[in-house]
Amino acid sequence: MGTSVLSLRIDHDLLERLRHHAAKSGMSVQDYVVRTLIRNDFDQRFQTAVEETERFYGSSGSEDEDQVRPSAGIR
Repeated sequence: MGTSVLSLRIDHDLLERLRHHAAKSGMSVQDYVVRTLIRNDFDQRFQTAVEETERFYGSSGSEDEDQVRPSAGIR
């Protein structure tokens, strides 16, 4: 997997908050931002997979007590 460069122009206050969060995690700002983006990307892909699963299996109007929706507990 190759890498690319992404340059951002962000507000000073946001950068300071990112520095603070990164320092609390013992990370550089770059590593903190990349980790956050990776986590967000995973969350979106997981949510899409859950929605596709629900569409595939359909949603019956009545909930069976022994069955749990795939999206149960996901925000």
